[in-house]
Amino acid sequence: MRTEDMYYNEQKRSEVMEAARRLRRKFLRYQQAEIVYSLSHKKLMELANQAGAIYRMDGIVLINREIFDEYLERFREKKENSSPREED
Repeated sequence: MRTEDMYYNEQKRSEVMEAARRLRRKFLRYQQAEIVYSLSHKKLMELANQAGAIYRMDGIVLINREIFDEYLERFREKKENSSPREED
């Protein structure tokens, strides 16, 4: 298989994306999560607490990304059914 064919192979790309998802960290320290989610410490801890995504042990605070991401999806705004516009 040519390199170009491998790049454009949809199944191969899907496999790579799935592997990357599995390798992603399951837990983040709150300092890391502040950067990843672009949230202030106070807001991050408030939302993570509401989501039930906080784990505390021996003075370390971890946030479960899967739980937190699922919780954040609740706030996603649905796209309105308006006529599509071309953007420059």
